[in-house]
Amino acid sequence: MFVLYNILQFAFLLFFWPLLILFVASHSNRDRIPARLGAGLFEKLATVKKATRTVWLHALSVGEVTSAVPLVRGLRAKYPAARIVVSVTTRSGKKVADCLLGSSADCIIDGPIDLLPVVCRFIRLIRPDLFILIETDFWPNLLACLKYQGFPAILVNGRVSEKSMTRYQQLGFFFRPMFQCFSYLAMQTLRDKEKMELLGLLPEKLPILGNLKFATRAQDNTDSSEALAALLPKDRILFIAGSTHPGEEQLLIDCYRKLRKAHPDLFLVLAPRDPNRAREIANLAARNGLRTSLRSAAVFLPADIFIVDSIGELVAFYAVADLAFVGGSLVKEGGHNPVEPAAMAIPVLFGPHMEDFSEIADSLLKAGGAVEIDDGQKMSKVLTELLSKPDYRLQMGRAAQKCVFERHDIIANHLQLIEKFL
Repeated sequence: MFVLYNILQFAFLLFFWPLLILFVASHSNRDRIPARLGAGLFEKLATVKKATRTVWLHALSVGEVTSAVPLVRGLRAKYPAARIVVSVTTRSGKKVADCLLGSSADCIIDGPIDLLPVVCRFIRLIRPDLFILIETDFWPNLLACLKYQGFPAILVNGRVSEKSMTRYQQLGFFFRPMFQCFSYLAMQTLRDKEKMELLGLLPEKLPILGNLKFATRAQDNTDSSEALAALLPKDRILFIAGSTHPGEEQLLIDCYRKLRKAHPDLFLVLAPRDPNRAREIANLAARNGLRTSLRSAAVFLPADIFIVDSIGELVAFYAVADLAFVGGSLVKEGGHNPVEPAAMAIPVLFGPHMEDFSEIADSLLKAGGAVEIDDGQKMSKVLTELLSKPDYRLQMGRAAQKCVFERHDIIANHLQLIEKFL
């Protein structure tokens, strides 16, 4: 499979290089291409302290970086003298990594493009005692080269959605050899493990260590949250809708307009998954007769809605909120991380499409810390009850936080596995 993969890569580059150059030249991420090809990597690593052990963690984007935060902090605490290198594929993920991991990791770099000479250069310069992949972003050359050169690799926070499982089974000849490059694939749930077993992987290589997102803690947010609170109106009940997608904002705005009639102290904070949609959402609010203020303005202007058009600050905004809705769940996007608001002891609302976080969503629902809503009418009903009953709101928030904090052994379990290699 790896030989065929590289033959096809070479043929594509050979015959389509003019189009590829035009594509790269016009792409918004063209400035990151040299770094992803290894340019400047030697110089960047040369500034990092010498160490007897090196851990290389790789994350795809924002969600995976967020998952990695408690693990990186745990590694730093357990192995203070080790060199920790974090690579990230997307631009937004790199920004979040710079923000959240700057004090824990020794070096944060752009992830390599999966060309054989490129990944060989990255591996030769980093020389990891252990490679850790967070959740996803499987690349054949990277994994094959690590195995061939004797560098162990483990997958953490592994999960297999129904959509992914179908793809893995249809393209088993492609995915199975990649999965077999890992020394261990740490899965989130028994259901995830069973799916990997169906692909022919050995059960003893599939420990169930839980979901790293449960390791989210209401920590290191005090200073930033206080600063952000100054941008929001005082003495209001803050309802934050985090990581929203197109199709959700209109429903939220409609619900908000109705609720304000009976609860004028309610204030809506919208944090779109893509901050570049801020102007689109501001225009939507304006068409509904509502004024907006943007986080990028760095000052609160008289407004009805505050829009978070920044990256890496959502958790800090959750810390000052009273109620939360988790986006990507009323539309078919798989949902986003409900642990972040739950850890802040606030009630959590989400829609029926929480496929990517089904284990966490189910746990919060059973604990009484979250409510599933499927339309604007149900959202209005739930919010009305929470706004009318402050004690119930506090009780639900505490239940959400307790559900998260009960999973206190998540990081310890992962570190126990990592200890086999360091």
